[in-house]
Amino acid sequence: MNPAPAPAIPPDPWSDLRAHTQARLALGRTGAALPTAELLRFGLAHAQARDAVHIPLDAEGLAAQLQAQGCSTLQVHSAAHDRPTYLLRPDLGRRLCDADAHALGAGAAEPRAPIDLLLVVADGLSSLAVARHAPPLVAAICEQAPADWGIGPVVIARQARVALGDEVGALLGARLVAVLIGERPGLSAPDSLGIYLTWHPQVGRSDAERNCISNVRTEGLAPTAAAARLWWLCREARRLALTGVGLKDGSDGLTLAQS
Repeated sequence: MNPAPAPAIPPDPWSDLRAHTQARLALGRTGAALPTAELLRFGLAHAQARDAVHIPLDAEGLAAQLQAQGCSTLQVHSAAHDRPTYLLRPDLGRRLCDADAHALGAGAAEPRAPIDLLLVVADGLSSLAVARHAPPLVAAICEQAPADWGIGPVVIARQARVALGDEVGALLGARLVAVLIGERPGLSAPDSLGIYLTWHPQVGRSDAERNCISNVRTEGLAPTAAAARLWWLCREARRLALTGVGLKDGSDGLTLAQS
């Protein structure tokens, strides 16, 4: 009996490892070039990353989702009036447009419950990350909120950088602001959401005065675990009256239990 012929394409010994990571590893080669399949996958990943940056955030749809979850919402826009300006002028993405700054400032004179934590959902560099992960993350944050903490309305910010939360938080009188923002997309992660927490937000705060929780997405840090880590940091921030380099994250045991 003749032995079975060898397969035309030998099995890939890296297949088992690739099932556990999105990293681009052991791509192989055909002569001096990448195999066609890997070249096509690279092109797709690059296109998805570009789309994540350029597709506009559906702010109205996001607001409807959050309101269905029981959250009140506000919408604001940065001083960058469109996407090309936002990408070329990071400074404008850190400031509110004049109309929204005036509206929030005028509203600050009205009596309202104290805001211990203000959530600002910003499109950042990945509207895809916000559309996919902001609603479940906001839901997890609200579900885990301590009874004695007041959470303000969820502010949806378009063409926004992290520092926009400082101005919004200051105008609304928040003790802490957490900016949930689409992170710069990579070739294996076009939808990563980051959280930046700042104590006593004021215009001019530096990145050294913030704590960051990154890679919130299906393949990364789960929303429930991210919310648990955020609340751990919030409690410590209130105890120490600071965030940033002076606040070290010791929540690993807690967030592992939430994963």
